[in-house]
Amino acid sequence: MKGENIETILYTVKEVAELLKTNVDYIHKLRKSGLLPFLKLGQYKVRRESLLAFLANYEGKDLTDPFNIMNLED
Repeated sequence: MKGENIETILYTVKEVAELLKTNVDYIHKLRKSGLLPFLKLGQYKVRRESLLAFLANYEGKDLTDPFNIMNLED
């Protein structure tokens, strides 16, 4: 963790939305569905490691509706 600051370890909902090129409402859907775990430290925040794990775990999936995950069709 040496050399890292808190901004590179934790992301806000808005920052996650920007990184994933989506909107804040959709990130809250991911949070509420339990697919992307958040902490609440004044406002919701996600650890970088959790975000990277989420991206790896759901690659190849259609997450349009986080409560109804489907495989992407070829």
